[in-house]
Amino acid sequence: MNKQIDITGAVLTTERLKLRPFKLEDLDDFYAYASVDGVGQWAGWLPHKDKEETLRILNRFIKNKKTFAIVYENKVIGSLSIERYDEKELPEFKNKMGREIGYVLAKDHWGKGLMSEAVKAVVGWLFQQENLDFIVCGNFIENHRSQRVWEKCGFTFYKYGRYITQYGAVKETMISIQLNPAKNMRQ
Repeated sequence: MNKQIDITGAVLTTERLKLRPFKLEDLDDFYAYASVDGVGQWAGWLPHKDKEETLRILNRFIKNKKTFAIVYENKVIGSLSIERYDEKELPEFKNKMGREIGYVLAKDHWGKGLMSEAVKAVVGWLFQQENLDFIVCGNFIENHRSQRVWEKCGFTFYKYGRYITQYGAVKETMISIQLNPAKNMRQ
């Protein structure tokens, strides 16, 4: 079962990062990475065409209160969203509280361990503060960087699936899961 999540007021800090809710002042930083070819496609969306598109999405991030801005050296370089997981795809978790995370990072910052650092912080927050039973994470099969992130963050492969991107492509996915270690739960 999907637990309602609201990140209002949540600020997570790691050794190098700050994760916080998005704000309107993030527009230029957000557009700078979201408009780059090869970034959004790994998450199922096309590069932003203009700042108006970015502003519409930024306003949705702010309104929905479930997407962290990833701040590195005082600049927003990515996002980490806490999404609803597909309850039809994972009916075995109907009596457990969970969510799915998704993430994207500016190309200039790939390969530095920043996303793993961000994911670990959000996973810890979701388990400790939101008391989730499990967290799901998915990636396109060919997205080895994303797979590497969830492996480093304690997720394990669970099953294969399919995802329809915002541009209509059907992509094969790997679904991974992490159970809350404090709850020592079994499916």
